[in-house]
Order: sequence, then C-alpha cells, then structure tokens
Amino acid sequence: MDKNLDKQTIPDFDALFNERLETLFRWRRDVRRFKSDPIPADQLQRLLERAILAPSVGNSQPWRFVIVDDITRRQKIRDDFEACNQDALNEYAGEKAKLYATLKLSGLDLAPVHLAVYCDHGGDRGQGLGQKTMPEMLDYSVVSAINTLWLAARAESVGMGWVSILNPDTIDDILDVPDDWRLVAYLCLGYPTEEHDDPELVRHGWQDRATLDEFIVRR
Repeated sequence: MDKNLDKQTIPDFDALFNERLETLFRWRRDVRRFKSDPIPADQLQRLLERAILAPSVGNSQPWRFVIVDDITRRQKIRDDFEACNQDALNEYAGEKAKLYATLKLSGLDLAPVHLAVYCDHGGDRGQGLGQKTMPEMLDYSVVSAINTLWLAARAESVGMGWVSILNPDTIDDILDVPDDWRLVAYLCLGYPTEEHDDPELVRHGWQDRATLDEFIVRR
C-alpha cells in the first residue's frame, strides 16, 4: 500500500454496510410492473453515471446508452415484443404453455424510461487490450455496467426490468444505431407498483431458484 495514501480516504466497509449490501442484492429484482410517474432527469443522469463506474476490458468503456423517448419508436418496439412473445409461446405446449401465457414478461407499457444498452464494437478505446482471445469481453463489460445500474437503481427505489424477448436486428432498425453497435439489453426503468424479494418467475410457479451447490464444480 502506498504510504502516502491518506488512510481517511480508504472506505470502511463494516459489518453494517455488508448487511445492507446483502439486502440490496436480495431486493434487486427484475421489475415488470411500474407506476407511470416520471423519473427526474437528474436522477437518471446520476444512475447512468454510477453505471459507468463498472469495470471494462482494457478500459474500453464500450457501453452506449440509447434513451428511447419517441412514442412511435416505443410502439414499434412494443409490437416487436408482442410478435417475439407469440413465437416464444408457440414453443411450449400443454400446461407450460398455459402458464407462459399468464406471465407478465415486460414493463414496456408503463415504464417511464426505456433504455437500450449497446456495445460499441467499432470504438478504439482500450486499443484491443484483453480482447484478442476473448473478444466477447467487450459485451461482458457492458453487462457489468448494466448490473451496476440495476443495483444503483434499486438503492434509489427505482425498479428495472430487462426485456430480452425482442429481435435485436429489428430494434437496431427502429433505433437507427451504427452498424458496429450490438444490442446487449433493452431496459425498462421506473418506480415499482409492488415490492418483492423473490423473483417473479418463482412467485408465479415457473421455476424455483437453485442452491449454490448446484453451480460449483471442483477440479
């Protein structure tokens, strides 16, 4: 450690902080039910500033945020969701199809903020560092920013939902983005109408959460 570093600048992540941090993790949920109340512009700005504190491969900072305000574009995205969701429903049969049809899988209707998050594969920041053998690290860096945004939003009582039932090529055309941008996420943000610390898909009987032991492999 640099002896010249003022010890007062080093944060103290004490037991209370860690307890509250775990609470934040547990209450960070995928939100699909929003109030129509707008998010103040300064709050959205603050949340995005926190999002870009995330790490990125080679300090490439490849995230690009498209705030979708235009009503016509939003409706076209909503139409694409409906088409993709119908295609997804057709992949299921029997009771699973019936259950799928009851699930609320997006908050596109009422969420005051629609945010498309892209990875810029044509940028020169980072100069390719760390990407030769794993070029997908650019996209993973954007995912890290999205997760940071999710936690920052939850800490300010803002809910966020990730809409993945979309056709990326269609969304690119609707939003008229550069060819070398790749869609990573389409997000809805707003104030939730209800609060839960369990995932919606657990609550509505789609699938329970697994335990940590199921994910660990030792070599």
